[in-house]
Amino acid sequence: MSSVRSRSVWLASLIAIVCVVTAVGGGMAWSARRQAERVARAMTGGDPARAHDIMRRYGCGGCHTIPGLAGADGQVGPPLTGLVHRIYVGGVANNSPDNLIKWIVSPQTFTPRSAMPATGITEAEARDVAAYLYAQ
Repeated sequence: MSSVRSRSVWLASLIAIVCVVTAVGGGMAWSARRQAERVARAMTGGDPARAHDIMRRYGCGGCHTIPGLAGADGQVGPPLTGLVHRIYVGGVANNSPDNLIKWIVSPQTFTPRSAMPATGITEAEARDVAAYLYAQ
């Protein structure tokens, strides 16, 4: 009976430790995510919370795979994961918030032969999209 009880106590302790570690890890991930969003807002002047609706409205997911956007699994343009770590935007311009925003609004300004169309997105909307992409 004693060994069964000690095993139960050990198992309960192990479960408690796993729950604490998971909660702390999840909290750290949430905190890192919030920090990335704050930095992205400061870099772009945009609001990543508005980006999902904007990207759906302009059909961005038809050409790009976009993290966190349901149905955005396009294969025409590059996936937009890890954009903050890339050196170039569109393969032609240094990756900076200003260049990304300009690229989203008018890619042909950088390269007339770009396959990315001018969608009619406004600069304010492009700032929101850029903030979202940099926060990922």
